[in-house]
Amino acid sequence: MNAFFGRFSHQPLFFEDYARARDAAKPAAPERTGEIYTLTIDCVWGAYLEEPCTRVIECKDDTSLLDLHSIIQKAVQFDDDHLFEFFAGRSVRKREMLFSTNEDEPELDDYADVTLKRIWPLPERMKLFYWFDYGDDWKFQIKKGRAVTPRTKGARYPRVIREIGPNPKQYPDFE
Repeated sequence: MNAFFGRFSHQPLFFEDYARARDAAKPAAPERTGEIYTLTIDCVWGAYLEEPCTRVIECKDDTSLLDLHSIIQKAVQFDDDHLFEFFAGRSVRKREMLFSTNEDEPELDDYADVTLKRIWPLPERMKLFYWFDYGDDWKFQIKKGRAVTPRTKGARYPRVIREIGPNPKQYPDFE
């Protein structure tokens, strides 16, 4: 898979191209459904970021990236009033794999079609990032826990199971 990825190092790779090659290279396994992913979401950059902010959430494996956008917005209490995108790269400064089919202006429909269970595994050393509000430049790193668990009877998903640090101030009061 690294050979496939390396061919595109001069330009971003589109997730659908990577997923097709990845899926063709591995034997088909029975699809598991109904699993719960534990995601650790760290705010790694933002114009007004003052303190570390981490949210640990549990969500269904069939959660789309479009849904994850809304989950993150709610978890940090941001107003959903700006453009956003998901990308993968070796660092937050490198957009090496795009989850939209349009490099310049992400398509919301693309994010609705990509579920969490399709994303992993990412190429070696790649990390998943969420970029919100290109002006204030809020960037979040999303890490999936190794353990995948079955749904807990009676639990409602998605749910925040841990909060570390305060929510970032999306629009701080300047005096």
